[in-house]
Amino acid sequence: MDSFSIGDKVIYPNQGIGIVEDIQKEKYFGQEFRIYHLRIVSNDSKILVPSSNTEEIGIRRLISLDTIREIYDFMRSGAVDVSMNWKGRYKEHVNLMKTGTIQDMAMVLKSLFYLNLVKPLSFREKKMMEKAKELLVTEISEVLHTTTENTEQQLLDGLTDCFKNVSAQLGS
Repeated sequence: MDSFSIGDKVIYPNQGIGIVEDIQKEKYFGQEFRIYHLRIVSNDSKILVPSSNTEEIGIRRLISLDTIREIYDFMRSGAVDVSMNWKGRYKEHVNLMKTGTIQDMAMVLKSLFYLNLVKPLSFREKKMMEKAKELLVTEISEVLHTTTENTEQQLLDGLTDCFKNVSAQLGS
């Protein structure tokens, strides 16, 4: 189990970057719990999380530079397996987003980006693609200390390179 300190930046699944503002011991139902007080950066909300639940929820530290390289490599190359069954695909993507891992968010973004080249996305899938992109961009930008615009452009350039043949086939 991860142990965080006040001031640590963490990732809260489907919410993005949070900052540990306080750690308190609190009693509930006669038991004492260590509680993290997280401030979610994107919407300035506060979330209280028992330290014993961080792993189950998927709260984690920010990614490493090596992981960022892996994400960029993944975006630039390789095929993606996308189910054409909307209901099954959407459920799979929702489950991937809930895990909070950057690899799963990258998979969702890549598969929806590809699908968007092939056919129009539903409103819900467009929102999910934007959310996956936002979560990837904010975390990578934070780790690299760069602008979100620069990070977003690099991710989109990688995806465009990966699927340039698809774009060319559809254009002809």
